[in-house]
Amino acid sequence: MTKNLTKLWAGGMRRLLAIQTRAARDALKGARIDTPRPQAIWRAAQAAAGQAARHVAPAHASGAPVRESRVGPRAAAWAAGEWHRAEHLVPANDQHVGRSLPYGLYLPPGRKTAGMPLVVMLHGCKQSMDSFAEGTRMNLLADRHGFAVLYPEQSERAHPHQCWHWYDARDAAGGGEAASIVSLIDTLVEEHGFDRSRVYLAGLSAGAGLAMLLAVRSPSRFAAIALHSGPAFGEARSGVTALDVMRRGVHHDPVALVDTQLGARIHPGMPAIVVQGDADTVVAPVNAEQLALQLLRLNGLADTRGVRQGVVSRETFKDGYREQDYELDGASVVRLCRVADLDHAWSGGDDTVPFHSSTGPDASTLIWNFFEAHRREAFDEAYDAELTQDVG
Repeated sequence: MTKNLTKLWAGGMRRLLAIQTRAARDALKGARIDTPRPQAIWRAAQAAAGQAARHVAPAHASGAPVRESRVGPRAAAWAAGEWHRAEHLVPANDQHVGRSLPYGLYLPPGRKTAGMPLVVMLHGCKQSMDSFAEGTRMNLLADRHGFAVLYPEQSERAHPHQCWHWYDARDAAGGGEAASIVSLIDTLVEEHGFDRSRVYLAGLSAGAGLAMLLAVRSPSRFAAIALHSGPAFGEARSGVTALDVMRRGVHHDPVALVDTQLGARIHPGMPAIVVQGDADTVVAPVNAEQLALQLLRLNGLADTRGVRQGVVSRETFKDGYREQDYELDGASVVRLCRVADLDHAWSGGDDTVPFHSSTGPDASTLIWNFFEAHRREAFDEAYDAELTQDVG
């Protein structure tokens, strides 16, 4: 049965992602297929000491230039800081099986890591740490604002399309992946002295699904989250039902789904920004509306019927997108950004990288601006552990 569901999930994802794959091929038409990997670009730039290599389009051995993005040079996302690659080994215990988690850690140049904020980035299906860093250009913001960026990477052994198992909270699937990410974060915070009160989490598509699972199960670890093109929470239990949620949203009451997961526990709250393309045919836009309602409930700003409580709603229309802010005491707690004409891709990203689009505002900037206003003052590891057991 497990193998059959995996085949259904993989086949469904191939069909759903076919549109984006064709678009990516069209975008890369005319480009050479031997484009250097991002880390190769980074090493080349580092070797050219004293040169402004990161501002010049890299070249192939044949002399043909690599096609650059229309919205920003690729190499600039890699050249300035330090890029560390490793595998985090999570030992087995009573709650979780042992596993290894590949990751990349980007550190901006010329700054001490002690007290530095950390942004954790969870990629989507058919992505890697390299493509996600390159497409979002989050590292450029890290250089500018002085935060570290962590890119956990799903292996092809765990899923043939490198999708996170956001819909399956069992330890052998999404629950174990979430626990591995928490373990990795705790290890790096201890090792580098990152500011525990300013650890943020962002995800795209399946990465957004896992980010929401982490927000529910390990809220003390994160000051705020960002969900880009993500599925609504709590209904999917298999690859088949996950596809249904992506296409149509959840069929049950979104608030009731959150309450069922939490049981009798009171969630400490999770500030969140949700970004969604109105032309997304992979994850239907209704998911974003349902996520916003679920996040209002997590933050105690909606009752059991989904009626908003004590929150000010403010709508702003900007160039190509609409922001809906739900504010408490003048601060945005939940923000929903709907981007016109954007399909299943990172808004305002590097459009030469699949699943990133130059359409819309720069999502990385929107996300960091939201993150910067939030801190997690209370850290309760015991609460997270108990909540994980309750909703597992």
